[in-house]
Amino acid sequence: MSHDKVITVLGATGTQGGAVARALLADGELSVRAVTRDAASPKAQALAGLGARVVEATLTDEGSLRRAFDGAYGAFLVTPYWEHRSPARELAEVKNLISAAQAAGLRHVVWSTLEDTREVIVADDDRMPVLGDGYRVPHFDVKGGAADALFAKSGLPVTYLLMSFYWDNLLGLARPQRDPDGTLAVHLPLGDTAIAGVASDDIGKVVLWVLRQPAETIGLTVPVVGEYLTGEQMTAVLGEVLGEPVAYRPPTHEQFRGFGFPGADELGNMFQYYAEFPESYLGRRNLGAARAFNPDPLSLTDFLTAHRAELGDAEELR
Repeated sequence: MSHDKVITVLGATGTQGGAVARALLADGELSVRAVTRDAASPKAQALAGLGARVVEATLTDEGSLRRAFDGAYGAFLVTPYWEHRSPARELAEVKNLISAAQAAGLRHVVWSTLEDTREVIVADDDRMPVLGDGYRVPHFDVKGGAADALFAKSGLPVTYLLMSFYWDNLLGLARPQRDPDGTLAVHLPLGDTAIAGVASDDIGKVVLWVLRQPAETIGLTVPVVGEYLTGEQMTAVLGEVLGEPVAYRPPTHEQFRGFGFPGADELGNMFQYYAEFPESYLGRRNLGAARAFNPDPLSLTDFLTAHRAELGDAEELR
């Protein structure tokens, strides 16, 4: 591929899009058009400093998307579900993305997706609540259900990236906390089941590989996963990196849903899906298949070691 091939990267200042933009810029073979709502933000300016052309667009404005895609060879597409937590809005955003991509004649679309959990969690399964208009895990179900179907019908040359749990969550949402007894602990409702996880940096590596191999990847669903780990294994790694023991103290899924923060019910359902339907979650994220697209993913140990400062010191973890 020549350097004049432009890849438009949506969500370029977010976890996924940022990893993709940085990987493409570091490789240097493709030009990066980084899309953000605020081109003056520090993260956007950092990408500009690395060589990206930063442009502004929003998913609710199809015209701005058309301008962002105009003249590009391909695009990495991701939706910001957690900013609004609205399945209807996410579907509207997907329709705008597809229409703009069709108008621009993109030759390769890489779409970040998840599965529809309702394929395995049947309607009369009462282990977890139904949310909204019949969803179990809305941010999974919308993408894997209606959104993937819209892309399939669009005629666009699409590669579907099946995402996994970000190890980056252990630096933020799922960061170890010091319990009242003084013990550092992680409180994720995973039970004893291993989950599929990935470092965000590996998302960028996979997208770069996919874009280099369009004939082999268009039409495929590519699993993005680094390794399978249980809660006990994750906390053992955290303990090694932090230099003190970290306990694994999982709440029940019902307890987690009751924590009351925005989205707690949906995340409780998601973790229950991980824990109680591993044949679906892990089965779709085959490690052997994933290695074909990223033969040397970061281990959790390597990822946390590289991001040790973000975990904080003893005082910050109190």
